[in-house]
Amino acid sequence: MLIARHLVNDTPQIAAIIGDEIVNLSTPHQDMPEFLASGVEIDTLLTDDVRPLAEAKLLPPVGAPPAILAVGLNYRAHAEEGGREVPSTPVIFTKHHNCVIGPGDGIHIPRAAPDKVDYEGELAIVIGKRCRHVPKDRAREIIAGYTVMNDVSVRDWQRASPTMLMGKSWDTHGPIGPWMATSDQIDPHNLQLTTRVNDEIRQNSRTDDLIFDCFDIVEHLSTAFTLEAGTVIATGTPAGVGLYWDPPKMLKAGDEVSITIEGIGTLTNPVIAEPETRLI
Repeated sequence: MLIARHLVNDTPQIAAIIGDEIVNLSTPHQDMPEFLASGVEIDTLLTDDVRPLAEAKLLPPVGAPPAILAVGLNYRAHAEEGGREVPSTPVIFTKHHNCVIGPGDGIHIPRAAPDKVDYEGELAIVIGKRCRHVPKDRAREIIAGYTVMNDVSVRDWQRASPTMLMGKSWDTHGPIGPWMATSDQIDPHNLQLTTRVNDEIRQNSRTDDLIFDCFDIVEHLSTAFTLEAGTVIATGTPAGVGLYWDPPKMLKAGDEVSITIEGIGTLTNPVIAEPETRLI
């Protein structure tokens, strides 16, 4: 099943995607962490409130993740294109929660780094229940589903810090969507992933090129700390990022990035100049 969030009378509503319709679920929850933590059976919550999907204002399927974790250098071909050795243990970093935006929302080109913004199409795990010390052979049990994420990166800021946090967490630099495919629907390790910028294919790979697969990642992370329901884990990006084209193909205002993952869907976001706004 495909599970989405959309606006209904300016209020977030959790819904199922069935064909070309969006079917609201009977739940008081407005975001995925609380909804998943409640442990309800999704297929028992379908209502008669059905609307055309084309008219829906989709939100990120997880609007406020308790954590956003990510894996670097996790495709063999991507490690090779950057001249890096294949890691022997997962390279983990975090993204700040303010980076999350939904399908159709604008990715900002920041004034402080106007020519170093890059795309990274990724398969993302959504954790379904609170867990710790999950063995690989049971990781499937605690994964609610999978979605598409664009791990937008500001390359000069990323390289300036070993933790990569400051290069990975700018506002709007974590598009997620368009919805979540439940884990019983797909094999996460045999999916086609294609990233297009202005209809030009930039990344074209399969998830069987992952160095550490989704279950390896869950085992590794949960060895160290508790994973909460709604945690989003970006599993890494394949070869073809803008930095390693010759010459580099970095994002600029006016571009459009579309990331398609087989069995899930397509996440599309325009690229825009950072608005002239201040909070102080």
